[in-house]
Amino acid sequence: MEDTVASAIDGLVSGLKTTDLINSLMQVEAGPQTLLKQKVAKTESVVAALQGLNTKLSSLATSAQTALKPASWEAVTASSTDTSVKATAGAGAPQSSLTFRVDALAAKQTSVTSASTLAGLFGTNDPVTSASIITGEGTTAKATTLDLTGVTDLAGLAKKINASGSGVSATVVNVSATETRLQLTGGATGAAAAFDLYKGTVTAADLTATTPPVAAVKRAEALTRAQDAEIRLWPTSTAGSGTLVKSATNTFAGVVDRLDLTVSKVTPGTDPAVTVTVGRDDEAVKTLVSGLVTNVSTVLGEITSRTKGTTTTATDGRTVVTGGLLSGDSAIRELSSAVLAAASQPVGGVSPSTVGIVIGRDGTVTFDDAKLTAALAADPANVQKIVTEIATRLDKVATAQSDKTTGALTLKIQGQDAYRKQLDDQVASWDIRLAMRRTALEKTYASLEVSLSNLNAQSSWLTSQLDALNANKA
Repeated sequence: MEDTVASAIDGLVSGLKTTDLINSLMQVEAGPQTLLKQKVAKTESVVAALQGLNTKLSSLATSAQTALKPASWEAVTASSTDTSVKATAGAGAPQSSLTFRVDALAAKQTSVTSASTLAGLFGTNDPVTSASIITGEGTTAKATTLDLTGVTDLAGLAKKINASGSGVSATVVNVSATETRLQLTGGATGAAAAFDLYKGTVTAADLTATTPPVAAVKRAEALTRAQDAEIRLWPTSTAGSGTLVKSATNTFAGVVDRLDLTVSKVTPGTDPAVTVTVGRDDEAVKTLVSGLVTNVSTVLGEITSRTKGTTTTATDGRTVVTGGLLSGDSAIRELSSAVLAAASQPVGGVSPSTVGIVIGRDGTVTFDDAKLTAALAADPANVQKIVTEIATRLDKVATAQSDKTTGALTLKIQGQDAYRKQLDDQVASWDIRLAMRRTALEKTYASLEVSLSNLNAQSSWLTSQLDALNANKA
């Protein structure tokens, strides 16, 4: 019982604060692990900084590669003299001008029956067991047969039409308590989407017979006739002059190579013809060059922020200069020089500043919109030559560093990360070692308490014996 009590209560016999003593000793023992943890934290910061720089270099490479694509320099813009005509030019569309008038807009066919009953619609007193919808004309006409077995009214016919897949939709309209109409609507615009409804089974070939069948719903009854959109190219003051171009929709694709026109209003007879102009898209080129400059500036700024030292004053008044996180890495400083050189070296004896890529005395790179605008106006081909050469150099530098498998910076990150993992393993090993050391110290101090307890007991017994002997002598 004595041993248990002595080891369970902190300093019960000795009066020492053994837990505090052990904790103090463990702090000393954990010194090497603390240093390892500090190394881990610094290595993690280095890895994060390198990863951030690598991401920015990758963006620079992407921007440079975009500038190297011929399509990036083929951007054009289209404008129209009338807001009712929208012009869309694709990359590489020839710079040109086209004049035309809009004669008609594309429309769907909408027809309404004059009869209120199924029999009246088809002009018969006999039961109607089938009907046909013919869409289109000539060799492109399509026939859809409707099985009307059991159908007795317009509502039943509408249901059959809507389920037929013919592209024609039907709606029953109650005009009054005694009058019902059937409205038929085509599914697409354009003359080729016109339709007719026939009694019985009718094929497209039947329409070319000597005596073709009579439509139950004629196009002449259409509220809106199916028609193509029409534009008249190169019109003159003479009515009907020019060349007519048709489209099933209000969009005319490829009238000029890679140029689409969408019309929304017929040109009134008193209005002038519409002119669409396709020209070089200088704004797209400016965006391309300014984006390249921004990425260069971002990379250089990142390197500067990670290598720049800081100056502080110590408590004793001394000036303390602390290097940046990556200031000791010569490869990073060389990378900064390589990027700056790629962006600033002349091309064919011409300074990049002539195309808006301006290098400051402090090593910063900025974009000058006015200089690029002037250069594009003077010689756009030379602008492309200079920028693509600079982009080639930047792509080479950035890709060599940020490539996912062979990039120098990528490999450096992998090496630092592997080093961090080794440090983590050492920290974990120290956790085990320190736990064992704490256990040993706790046992040592517990044994000390037990030993002191035993000595105290022996001392008390000896004292009692001596007191007894002295009492007997007396």
